[in-house]
Amino acid sequence: MNTFSDIFDNHVLIVALIACFTAQGLKAIIELVRHRKLNLKVLVETGGMPSAHSALVTSLACGVGQTLGWASPMFAATSVFSIIVMYDAAGVRQAAGKQAKVLNQIIDELFQEKPEIREDRLKELLGHTPFQVIAGSALGVMISCLAAPAY
Repeated sequence: MNTFSDIFDNHVLIVALIACFTAQGLKAIIELVRHRKLNLKVLVETGGMPSAHSALVTSLACGVGQTLGWASPMFAATSVFSIIVMYDAAGVRQAAGKQAKVLNQIIDELFQEKPEIREDRLKELLGHTPFQVIAGSALGVMISCLAAPAY
């Protein structure tokens, strides 16, 4: 029977998580360069450059392809999963963020005279631009390829 500690022996999972955390770390570095201010909140926020979701799922798919074979059904499943996640990040979630921005503007204008009625602001940075998704997926592939000897 496998134990919980066996999870730490799963190189595909570990490399995928490293890709995700690397993308999140790069967000903080990019924020520092762009705004000359360290913003650690970006380490736990969605959205931004590069897409950590894309890095995670593409690294996972590549790791599965490297270990089980590029023609395996598991690689096909993780590839389809990756496409869905990336489409959602660049499509649905980005559109929801744009809607949140408009709603926040409406709330600001409607309740300008009565600030006590003002509700909490909606989160506007939810999704990614297509470039952010591509950058995240490239990062995921690169990290998976660099870690290939570990498989």
